[in-house]
Amino acid sequence: MSYEAFIAAKGATTAFPGIDGVTIDPRLFDHQAALVRWALRRGRAAIFADTGLGKTLMEIEWATHVAKFGRVLILAPLAVAEQTVREAHRFGHPDVRYLREDDASVQIVVANYEMLPHFNPAAFVGVILDESGILKSYTGSTRTALIESFAATPYRLACTATPAPNDFTELGNHSEFLGVRSRVEMLAEFFVHDGGATQDWRIKGHAITPFWKWVASWGAVVKRPSDLGFDDTKFNLPPLRMIEHSIPVGVEEAHAAGFLFAPAAMTLSEQRATRRATLSGRVTKAAELAAGDGPCIVWCELNDEADACEDAIDGAVQVRGADEPDRKRDLLIGFADGKHRVMVSKASIAGYGLNWQHCRRMIFVGASHSYEQTYQSIRRCWRFGQTHPVDVHFIRTETEAAIVANYRRKEADAERMSQAMTAQVADTLRAEIGSSVREFNAYQPSNAMTIPPWLVMETSP
Repeated sequence: MSYEAFIAAKGATTAFPGIDGVTIDPRLFDHQAALVRWALRRGRAAIFADTGLGKTLMEIEWATHVAKFGRVLILAPLAVAEQTVREAHRFGHPDVRYLREDDASVQIVVANYEMLPHFNPAAFVGVILDESGILKSYTGSTRTALIESFAATPYRLACTATPAPNDFTELGNHSEFLGVRSRVEMLAEFFVHDGGATQDWRIKGHAITPFWKWVASWGAVVKRPSDLGFDDTKFNLPPLRMIEHSIPVGVEEAHAAGFLFAPAAMTLSEQRATRRATLSGRVTKAAELAAGDGPCIVWCELNDEADACEDAIDGAVQVRGADEPDRKRDLLIGFADGKHRVMVSKASIAGYGLNWQHCRRMIFVGASHSYEQTYQSIRRCWRFGQTHPVDVHFIRTETEAAIVANYRRKEADAERMSQAMTAQVADTLRAEIGSSVREFNAYQPSNAMTIPPWLVMETSP
């Protein structure tokens, strides 16, 4: 094989099935219809649409058209799965059903991720990952199971809000799930190691623009309808009021944390120790803020915090990680339906995908390092459909300034990432895509290759 043939083989393309010429439900907003058409034409795509832009409706519409060619499986977090079914029925799709075990008579199936082993991926021509940020961990068993299970599925759609700031692993895993390019291929082409740790990667200086153009070719990053040239009027949100409450750290609390006096909590162990030592003061403040009428959400990071808040706040119910799935679902849906006044939980449990626009007050019982979890938790209430200003209370100790500074840095990173990605989206979506292909940068040789004499293989006569 010649060198040119070898390179050509490496760049071979694999066609993805695309669906074109469809009629989109007129009830979808313009930006939703544009995204669905683009995702159907591509066959395999990711919609990174910000919270409240209607990803659930887009998923249902996409599934409806793909279901003409075979069955479709929608995977979602526990309570989100039932919300998806409710939304489908509200928009006239009674055939969409939530299942825990497969039923071949159901054309569009909604299930939670934990139930994946109960379904045969080969029985479906299309799959949708709702809250596809679950692909984030490149070493996670769930990530590996999803990529391997649907490697032969013709139609694939991944939906989540804007990826975490500078989390290139998440983008690589989405690309690999869709079959566009593996994470390893992405890193080899666009990135270099940044330091000694194997997980630290930095975009090559000359590859920044090509990288975001490549991402935008298969992943539509949309913060607002105007990113696609549409009107934002109906998606303008009411004010968001971020209110910080600083809890003093006295001598007793400092001694309880193992310090002579209260220093700035810099290391993770110092932050955890201070947080546990100041639990009583933070819970008391949270109970004060949650008092009165009207729904409220209380976000905690420690089990002790959540237990204490549940006991201290009138009308509070708690969703724990150890709860049975049915109990989690009933409590989360019950809060959405107004059966419970105060929801106490962790962002990792209830901070993704749920629609809680009926609530306009939430409390974080401590500072968090995770920008993504904080952002997602806030957007459970502050999203399209919210008609009142939303108050978000942050309770932190006076020694946690380093955590707040870290969060602000990540917030700025996220905004820069969003601007870089959305700058490419509109042109990509307007392009005429008959079908999608596995994409590589074309090899364009500029110098003749000379093989040294010592490398030439001699053959005997």
